Amino acid sequence: MPGSGRAQVSVFPSGPELGASLAALVWQEAGRGTGPGGRFSLALSGGSLVTLLSRELLRAPEPCRDWLWAYCDERRVPPEDPESTHGQYLAQLLSKISIPEKQVLSIDHTLPVEEAAADYSKKLKEAFPGQDIPVFDLLILGLGPDGHTASLFPDHPLLQETQKIVAAISDSPKPPPERITMTLPVLNAARTVVFVAIGEGKASIIKRILETEEENPLPAARVRPGHGKLLWFLDEAAAKELTGPVEQHSVL
Repeated sequence: MPGSGRAQVSVFPSGPELGASLAALVWQEAGRGTGPGGRFSLALSGGSLVTLLSRELLRAPEPCRDWLWAYCDERRVPPEDPESTHGQYLAQLLSKISIPEKQVLSIDHTLPVEEAAADYSKKLKEAFPGQDIPVFDLLILGLGPDGHTASLFPDHPLLQETQKIVAAISDSPKPPPERITMTLPVLNAARTVVFVAIGEGKASIIKRILETEEENPLPAARVRPGHGKLLWFLDEAAAKELTGPVEQHSVL
């Protein structure tokens, strides 16, 4: 990966094999959680990841109750809206394993977008006392066909943000327009970051991110953990244009 020698690319035959290995990664990282009090902390992304991850984590839910859950970004919509990442995880996973509400850091959609971002930032700082930038044990990121990740979009001013750990966006090129997102300093502070991408529609942008040097890197290419691991989990369709070394996984 341009600018980083730490990226490891793993390719799986299909979504189910990828999902099982992603869950295994979560359990592995949870076993060495090093947050406050030894607590494991992870931040999730939405979209197809919700079903993929929820199905696998439900197989062994007990330890999940001790984890700290957060979101890499969120749309400013109520939980019952299908666009709500929190609402989708609540329906498919969190409500089924009785996670205490205080251990899930969610965004207050009732606040104006700037206030919602400030409120979420406050929650993160309270959950990670003494850390100017929260250090998550694991971040799971998706990838848009334009190279965006979380709610950080190409050529957007938020890519230059260095002071805030959470930012509001009211002009998202992808609806809905109002969103709250972790910034690059938080993404790059994590101990492990894994990108997950499935489908042929992501193949060309993945090749561009992983195998092309650019003067103005796409948002996903700017995720380069300063002291952590960077992983990419792809299915064969998403990886079809890559020419560099990858780790192939067989059917489970």
